[in-house]
Amino acid sequence: MNNKKKNTSTNIPTFAEQVGTKAARKLKAQRNTTPGVWFGLGMMGLIGWSVVVPTLLGAALGIWLDEHYPGKHPWTLALLVVGLAVGCLNAWLWIDKEDRAMRGSQEDNDE
Repeated sequence: MNNKKKNTSTNIPTFAEQVGTKAARKLKAQRNTTPGVWFGLGMMGLIGWSVVVPTLLGAALGIWLDEHYPGKHPWTLALLVVGLAVGCLNAWLWIDKEDRAMRGSQEDNDE
């Protein structure tokens, strides 16, 4: 007996129908990529670290320079500000790149 059709007596879908349903669900999920709360929290964390790491590296280098090469002006504050500026620029460029990528994929889905 050929079991290609749906068994109507027990309403059990065939293997092909199950695969088709799962494939359709997966394609729909890929098309409707609305960022969720976890995506936003992950972005905030990633952006935060992209600012914090250069700032801390600048401060650490400034402390080391102040200890080994003391001068009229403190290196710590200057390099902390430079690290903060580099971190903010890094975050801005990363967000801009991600925004362009999201807009590009959104335009591709609209076509």
